[in-house]
Amino acid sequence: MAKILRKKTMNPTVTLMEVEAPLIAAKAQPGQFVIIMTDADGERIPLTIADYDKQKGSVTVIFQIVGATTFRLNQLQEGDALHDIVGPLGNPSDCSAKKVAIIGGGVGTAIAYPLAKKFFAQGTQVHAIIGFRTKDLVILEDEFRSASHEFDLMTDDGSYGKKGLVTEALKASLDKGETYEEVIAIGPLIMMKFVAATTKPYGVKTTVSMNPIMIDGTGMCGGCRLSVGGKMKFACVDGPDFDGHEVDFNEALARSGMYRPFEAKAYETACSLFKKTAAQ
Repeated sequence: MAKILRKKTMNPTVTLMEVEAPLIAAKAQPGQFVIIMTDADGERIPLTIADYDKQKGSVTVIFQIVGATTFRLNQLQEGDALHDIVGPLGNPSDCSAKKVAIIGGGVGTAIAYPLAKKFFAQGTQVHAIIGFRTKDLVILEDEFRSASHEFDLMTDDGSYGKKGLVTEALKASLDKGETYEEVIAIGPLIMMKFVAATTKPYGVKTTVSMNPIMIDGTGMCGGCRLSVGGKMKFACVDGPDFDGHEVDFNEALARSGMYRPFEAKAYETACSLFKKTAAQ
């Protein structure tokens, strides 16, 4: 059991939770993830560690409410407890670069933030570019501003920050002659695909964080398999970070799309059960 210490609504579909997990917090590093279960009968879902406090003994996750499990997770309140939390899993991100562009999209900004924070703290030049569909979905703006030397906030509709896509801001910087040692992209698959396509002509090392469907998180189930450089890899044990120019994004997008109808139906069922229970 892991007690929920803090819960905060970030936007209408994204929630932050800080959970008591001292053994995980003691070893956690940027880029790693945990697997949680809301209850004994629930499914196991991976959530990237958005922050951790070794002294307090807590880890923070930020999740988007898209399926049955994240719906149930969002029903839990401060003082409640997760049935189980396991981690840290996955390989820590390589934070050795001296000048980076960190690109975050949507809820992926929650994964990008601990990287920006670590790079900035160690003296790396950080250019953070984060993007959202609209102003109402913006999260972690202040946190990124405090952990970057240059900052761009993009919205698709221009309702906040600069109008446009993260790739437009990135390309503008590359065209100006910016020489990043590494570009790190974390967000929707389609965003990461086009970030990698943007950097490839410039020959800039590009790392993407892959977070496909997982079950056990130890490489046994094979559910998180990817094609990287023509070879099969598992996001849970080989990643989650991979060379963005080597990932077969078309295959990853096709595999991801297979689960959406099931996810949507499970979410509808969970909502109906919750409303029925609440009415009793």
